Amino acid sequence: MKPIIGVTSNVENDFTHTLSNDYLQATLQAGGVPVILPIGLDDDVSQIAEAIDGLVLSGGGDIDPMLFGEEPHQKLGRIAPGRDTLEIALTQRLLELNKPILAICRGIQIMSIAAGGDMYQDIYSQIGAPLLQHTQNANRFHLSHRVKAEGHSLIAKIAGQTEFKVNSFHHQAVRDVALPFVVSARSSDGVIEAIESTEHDFVIGVQWHPEALALKGDAIAKQLFESLVRKATKS
Repeated sequence: MKPIIGVTSNVENDFTHTLSNDYLQATLQAGGVPVILPIGLDDDVSQIAEAIDGLVLSGGGDIDPMLFGEEPHQKLGRIAPGRDTLEIALTQRLLELNKPILAICRGIQIMSIAAGGDMYQDIYSQIGAPLLQHTQNANRFHLSHRVKAEGHSLIAKIAGQTEFKVNSFHHQAVRDVALPFVVSARSSDGVIEAIESTEHDFVIGVQWHPEALALKGDAIAKQLFESLVRKATKS
């Protein structure tokens, strides 16, 4: 049986759900069966968490800073509160069940918050130091900057190396992580690019967009999705 992978979706103008097809095709390519999860399922989180074998927290808009005790920054973009609450609840329940999670871009940030961490609302105005271009002016398949992974981390094991290039489309980022998460990769300017759990079999978040790269044959991106599907496959 192929594992069922829940994939969270974005909501625009409070009535239209959207999701890049790349997430679905990358999951299919890796051997999973993707199922799109819309907002409004808060009362059914436990049932959904039991039904799916793994979760992809997809990218999208900004996150409500009230969730980590901050007022909205001037550079905060559009938020979707219903999406925030659903993804936090799903993440917390899957962590309890030790089911695999791959969190992408926005997903890494919401996963950190779900565990008690926080984030930058806008890296360019809040970090202060000169930064790389984290919202690249190139297509989604272009590898725009390098990241460096911790030597014994899960992401380094998946990549087969500790330094590699990624694409980049974000202005928010994880700031502080809470246990069971640790930082496992950063860009050269210090921005957190990957976090992972030290207490779960496969729970990892990346700041870049491997779903786009996987469909173009990028080995590391493909391995991320394949690792998720392997861990989600029922014995």
